[in-house]
Amino acid sequence: MMKKKSIFASKASLVLFLCQMISALDVPLDLSQPPTITRQSPKDYIVDPRENIVIQCEAKGKPPPSFSWTRNGTHFDIDKDAQVTMKPNSGTLVINIMNGGKAEAYEGVYQCTARNERGAAISNNIVIRPSRSPLWTKEKLEPNQVREGDSLVLHCRPPVGLPPPIIFWMDNAFQRLPQSERVSQGLNGDLYFSNVQPEDTREDYICYARFNHTQTIQQKQPISVKVFSMDSLNDTIAANLSDTDIYGAKPVTERQPVLLTPTGSTSTKVELRGNVLLLECIAAGLPTPVIRWIKEGGELPANRTFFENFKKTLKIIDVSEADSGNYKCIARNILGSTHHVISVTVKAAPYWITAPRNLVLSPGEDGTLICRANGNPKPNISWLANGVPIAIAPEDPSRKVDGDTIIFSHVQERSSAVYQCNASNEYGYLLANAFVNVLAEPPRILTPANKLYQVIADSPALLDCAYFGSPKPEIEWFKGVKGSILRGNEYVFHDNGTLEIPVAQKDSTGTYTCVARNELGKIQNEVQLEVKDPTMIIKQPEYKVIQRYGQVSFECIIKHDSTLLPTVIWLKDNGELPDDERFLVGKDNLTIMNVTDKDDGTYICIVNTTLDSVSASAVLTVVARPNPPFDLELTGQLERSVELSWIPGDENNSPITNFVIEYEDGLHEPGVWHYQTEVPGTQTTVQLKLSPYVNYSFRVIAVNEIGRSQPSEPSEQYLTKSANPDENPSNVQGIGSEPDNLVITWESLKGFQSNGPGLQYKVSWRQKDVDDEWTSVIVANVSKYIVSGTPTFVPYEIKVQALNDLGYAPEPSEVIGHSGEDLPMVAPGNVQVHVINSTLAKVHWDPVPLKTVRGHLQGYKVYYWKVQSLSRRSRRHVEKKILTFRGNKTFGMLPGLEPYSSYKLNVRVVNGKGEGPASPDKVFKTPEGVPSSPSFLKITNPTLDSLTLEWGSPTHPNGVLTSYILKFQPINNTHELGPLVEIRIPANESSLILKNLNYSTRYKFYFNAQTSVGSGSQITEEAVTIMDEAMASRQVDIATQGWFIGLMCAVALLILILLIVCFIRRNKGGKYPVKEKEDAHADPEIQPMKEDDGTFGEYRLFSFVSSAPF
Repeated sequence: MMKKKSIFASKASLVLFLCQMISALDVPLDLSQPPTITRQSPKDYIVDPRENIVIQCEAKGKPPPSFSWTRNGTHFDIDKDAQVTMKPNSGTLVINIMNGGKAEAYEGVYQCTARNERGAAISNNIVIRPSRSPLWTKEKLEPNQVREGDSLVLHCRPPVGLPPPIIFWMDNAFQRLPQSERVSQGLNGDLYFSNVQPEDTREDYICYARFNHTQTIQQKQPISVKVFSMDSLNDTIAANLSDTDIYGAKPVTERQPVLLTPTGSTSTKVELRGNVLLLECIAAGLPTPVIRWIKEGGELPANRTFFENFKKTLKIIDVSEADSGNYKCIARNILGSTHHVISVTVKAAPYWITAPRNLVLSPGEDGTLICRANGNPKPNISWLANGVPIAIAPEDPSRKVDGDTIIFSHVQERSSAVYQCNASNEYGYLLANAFVNVLAEPPRILTPANKLYQVIADSPALLDCAYFGSPKPEIEWFKGVKGSILRGNEYVFHDNGTLEIPVAQKDSTGTYTCVARNELGKIQNEVQLEVKDPTMIIKQPEYKVIQRYGQVSFECIIKHDSTLLPTVIWLKDNGELPDDERFLVGKDNLTIMNVTDKDDGTYICIVNTTLDSVSASAVLTVVARPNPPFDLELTGQLERSVELSWIPGDENNSPITNFVIEYEDGLHEPGVWHYQTEVPGTQTTVQLKLSPYVNYSFRVIAVNEIGRSQPSEPSEQYLTKSANPDENPSNVQGIGSEPDNLVITWESLKGFQSNGPGLQYKVSWRQKDVDDEWTSVIVANVSKYIVSGTPTFVPYEIKVQALNDLGYAPEPSEVIGHSGEDLPMVAPGNVQVHVINSTLAKVHWDPVPLKTVRGHLQGYKVYYWKVQSLSRRSRRHVEKKILTFRGNKTFGMLPGLEPYSSYKLNVRVVNGKGEGPASPDKVFKTPEGVPSSPSFLKITNPTLDSLTLEWGSPTHPNGVLTSYILKFQPINNTHELGPLVEIRIPANESSLILKNLNYSTRYKFYFNAQTSVGSGSQITEEAVTIMDEAMASRQVDIATQGWFIGLMCAVALLILILLIVCFIRRNKGGKYPVKEKEDAHADPEIQPMKEDDGTFGEYRLFSFVSSAPF
């Protein structure tokens, strides 16, 4: 938000106003003129009787006026009163009270007269009255004994002071008595109770009267009020009280409204125009009545109507005749209503319509003085000349009185005088002085020569030409030294000589000439106008939300006229920035460090120059975690519930979303707080469920978007009564730790779940499916019991019941447990292996009898390991692998076997205790597979037409090698591949010399090994045969011939054309691949299997070194 104003515009408006006041009426003080009153005391002047009385009367004139006073209509000779002096060159009186004078002796009506040879001006009638603050009259105050629910009025009746005192009620501790719709102070100072309540009983209702003029406070004697409740009044008290004292002996009953003030159904009120109208209605009743105001036949005036004293007082400011009418107050409660009509009449003391103004005329001119006023009733207009009623004033042939107008014709110098107009009615009077000054003066310009005016572009420019002359001069304006007279709509010419340019532009800059002329002469004056660029805020501060203790910056970047020096001021909430080093004001920004809650508010950037001012503002909202709730209260305490209420703390500009309620058990876990519940942020009460035998304390945490508040102070403690346990332990289990025991465990109850002292557990068990009785034992507050001497792994029925000193919990549910397990007794039988392919086998076994498992069957484990490779014998590191098959599986798959190898395996059953004995080892062999790639391929000894190849046998032959396959093909300079040649090499060879190759040719080789199953992966290499030396020499000789160079260029051009054609036609040809795919030889017999099938089981690897040769 940005605001802009022109300082000059406001100043110019003031200058224009003053110039209009001058407007050829203010006579320069070096010229003869009648007196003009410039300052006087108010009409009704209340003075402090302890201080000197100063009655002001200042006036100007030429020659300087002399002063005299009247008191109560007769001449006041100040020379005869030593206590009275008149200030030098002034008419102001000083009455010395502080040195023995008494203010009461100088009460009266004073009027000042200022006189010189051209006339006499008079002041208003100034009524002097000393202020009074009398003491309260002594009175005997009887105690007020009132029945609950009745109305009551405590009378103040303050002493009559001057001016009237301000009334308020307080107690002995000088604390204001609280007021409300039920209890309030009336306009007359009395204290009204619509209905009394027991809390109104007190002995120190004191009415105070404050007299502002004397700065004193008087107090009435304390008033005692005793409120009786008839329901609780005993016979002894009733016997000592009369019926009158207690207003009868009926119980408290509701009553419909009755007006305490004003009385009756109608009343009248007269108020003067411009004053504040105050209307009051105060009603008794139970419940307390509510007051409503209406205006009959009309609306209450908008923007001027206010309700005070809990709507019991209607206030209308600046009343006018249009506010006259009937105003109705309506008092209503649930039992009915009553009303009162106040007829308001607005009268008016005289007020000006046209006040007479000073008149300056040249000899022989005509003029008028007009005095028009209004009022209710209509005021009487009377004229005085030099302070004397005009009817008995000296005759003046140029003067004619016509009601509210004096007409002057062909005036002469002797016509100069001061005329007074008096407009009066029963509510007051107006007195105005206006002189007629007859002068013959040539024009004079009062504005200084070459005065410089500076304004902002697009704002008004007001060029002053204050003047005086008699007769009144005519004013003309010119631009420039030889410019033409200014006319047109772009200029405004004011009567006081001011030239206004409503919208000044840059080209308005220049020299302006004002010319004033009358029949006695002519004069001119030049002024200068400069139009400046406006000041602008091009980047304004923006609304910011910041967390407490953060940092925030507001920007305020400006653009201004280069000839103006701006000053930037930052304000907070229209006041100065705090005197705090956290506030850093930069050239075009304001930074606030370590922001606190007090920094919340509106920040205003104000840019001032000598000509204009602009401002922009932004709001800073400081957010933080909420303050903790307070005033926690427990109500409605029951055995199993309580209501908790609280008052929320400050939300710190971020709404509270929810409240978290926590509790502490001071009996079982003191100092540990637990989560109880949470409620929405709009809720401040909650019904809480409680457990028996818990010493509860509660606290509340408020939560908003910023975070959690600190916890509130704990509530009062609430100890619930003991009771039987409501619940039994949870998670009851029976699992043996040894083959001959049963370990019964459970989760113990929390402290607050015990419901009472002496928490114990009744542990019961019996063997399932056996006709046995329950065996029970009562144990202390533990969580485990061990039953010894049980059979191995048999099922048991188990139950655990809580009990305390008051009794047992409900009957618990039964759970099934088992006594301890032992290792399985037998190994799986009939183990069979079916080899699927060279890397996969399937194993089968018969399940063991469940009785021999002696525990929970968890599954079977297959141990298998490679004994030797069938293709070669060597010492090797044995890796023993384990696959686990969950549940009652009878088969499984063994993946990842090596081809052409001998394996062994065995199978074992598994329970919770461990593994059983292993089945006899089963031997199986895997068939041959394809070999891995040769371990290396090297190409050496290149010649003109041969290359030597050397290789290593495959690392994993996976069978008996039958041969090697070599494939090769030439590659030309464009990476095109030639014909592919294949050679089969015996398996026992490790090198080969290739002959009859082309010289200087690159070849690509593909090499792999074979078994009876097929070919293995291949490796590739490239090599180049060498170039013939003689041919190379001849090629060099030819290359140096010009004809050969030309031929080669032609061939190259032809090849380029062919390549372009081929590219366009997208001819396909054998291209040399960057990388060829290697053969993938996956065993087609191996198919993916689902994980949950259990076929492959869980894989584990063991390794050991075998001493046997493979």
